[in-house]
Amino acid sequence: MSGDRSPRHVARRLREGMARGVLSFPLTAFHDDGTLDPDGCRAHLAARLAAGPGAVFPACGTGEFFSLDEEEYRQVVTIAVEEARGRVPVVAGTGYGWAQAARFARIAEEAGADALLVLPHYLVAAPQEGLAVQLEQLAARTRLPVVAYQRGQVAYTAATLRRIARVPNVIGLKDGHSDLDRLQRLTLAAPEDFLFFNGAATAEMQARAYATVGVPAYSSAVHAFAPEIAGAFFAALRDEDHATTGRLLRDFYVPLVELRDRVPGYPVSLVKAAARLRGERVGPVRAPLTDPAPADLAELRTLLAAGLALVGASL
Repeated sequence: MSGDRSPRHVARRLREGMARGVLSFPLTAFHDDGTLDPDGCRAHLAARLAAGPGAVFPACGTGEFFSLDEEEYRQVVTIAVEEARGRVPVVAGTGYGWAQAARFARIAEEAGADALLVLPHYLVAAPQEGLAVQLEQLAARTRLPVVAYQRGQVAYTAATLRRIARVPNVIGLKDGHSDLDRLQRLTLAAPEDFLFFNGAATAEMQARAYATVGVPAYSSAVHAFAPEIAGAFFAALRDEDHATTGRLLRDFYVPLVELRDRVPGYPVSLVKAAARLRGERVGPVRAPLTDPAPADLAELRTLLAAGLALVGASL
């Protein structure tokens, strides 16, 4: 925690971080019996931070927020804050309806998080008025800066974006729809200092396209198990090294996405399995997710080794 958690200060730190490295979404470690493994969480966070991300986002989608109770959530966010030691912003996930999201927000604030990422609400579709009120109700109940996340049933219009951007502690938007026409309209409607970043699944696949509409920053699930690959891609993209970005996309990211798309839930399950293949103590996923089938795990091992070899690292 940096001490100053004002929206302006946190937004500045996030903008600086986005220019420096990927946004890291760490895993939540569990024991084999499914209980939280705090020591595993701490070791995993320490390794992510050592790889130099722009910010860390604990207890979000990759961190299986949907499976955590409030005490587990408190432990996960507290560990992230303790490990970060103010070096990078800690943005904790929150979600469900606004009332429950506010409960998690209070926990994150008490734990010392710098900001919140508001995950899409549960189950129901909603009109734009409801989407705006949902975010306004949460923002009014926390002192922390808030980043909205549009994905699934949440998709803002330009008019709604202008409305939520007027809320003093709403500082940005993570986009998971990959509709670049719509996203361009949102960036043009937003205040100049409003933050945007690419939150598509395996965001590197679309990072070049997002950059063309002024959204170069992105989250990286790959950073949770292969920061060497994630870092090499980020550097190549920043330096306009098209040969390297093309090679990494063709020989690692595209095969990873093809494997990811075989089974629902694999966007998280494969990430956790890959971290285990590298010796990290992160444990299994929690239901309703399932760990990869043996054949898919073997394919993941081969792909991971090949991807690491591309950047001069080893399994």
